[in-house]
Amino acid sequence: MPLNPAMWSMTAAETLLWAVLAFLFWKKGLRRRFPATGNYLALRAIATPILLLFLYERYHAASHALYVFFARAYGFGFMGIYFVAVVLMFFICAEIFRSALAPFPGIARLAILVFCWAAAVSVILTLASISFAPISWHILPDILYSTEHSVSILLLCVLAFLCLSLSALRLNARDLAFGIALGFGVMSSSDLIVASWGPRIVSLNDPVEFVYEALILLSLAIWTTYSILPEPARKPILVPANSTIYRWNEIASALGHTGTRVVVQQPANGFFLSDVERVVEKALARNMKDRKSET
Repeated sequence: MPLNPAMWSMTAAETLLWAVLAFLFWKKGLRRRFPATGNYLALRAIATPILLLFLYERYHAASHALYVFFARAYGFGFMGIYFVAVVLMFFICAEIFRSALAPFPGIARLAILVFCWAAAVSVILTLASISFAPISWHILPDILYSTEHSVSILLLCVLAFLCLSLSALRLNARDLAFGIALGFGVMSSSDLIVASWGPRIVSLNDPVEFVYEALILLSLAIWTTYSILPEPARKPILVPANSTIYRWNEIASALGHTGTRVVVQQPANGFFLSDVERVVEKALARNMKDRKSET
């Protein structure tokens, strides 16, 4: 079923916002700070109009052969772009952690390590959940969708962590790292909504699709706002030496490091001192004998 004018308008606005965001990231040099996010925006800015072109030609194909061609081009192109986007989202989570926890390198390193283990476990659980499906290329969409749901949950956890730790980390809500997490949190919510209502969606003009597209536009608007507004400079954080976060940072920094080696001497044998006393006594007794013989 072709898209109605309202959905085409929302999709065109999405395409324009992807291009604007990619341009802002490149123009303001934000890609150097968040390379994975910049690559993700560039991917979506280039791929979205191409997919829309395939979709439009699919519904307006002059023959059945062209319809099949554009339908397959749209399907395989969507799956390929979806896969690359999911991989980039894993790296985006690490970027957000690294930027938000920059003043505490020990905690940042530990947080990224824990996140990598959580990501590995989520991928293993995703593959295990579909291991009993027939082995064919038809299971690829299931793998991608399951992996994307795991990434969406991880992104929501990252957003929740930042919201609960803003004051402890001295992180401003206008910081770009928080803005990226907020946008991905909204986008992840839309993905989970579509996943829960997936079996009930019959066409791209379904009301759920309008909700999904509206949340996508909201996340893009959030990123555009954070990219345009000047970001407050992060000041050096001064914390007391006895503060909890400082101790956690020191503990996290010490994890995984062997440190310096300390040479531990073996305790002296108890009989050694008694032998020395005997040698001294013999020497004194010999000296006394020599003196008596001389006299």
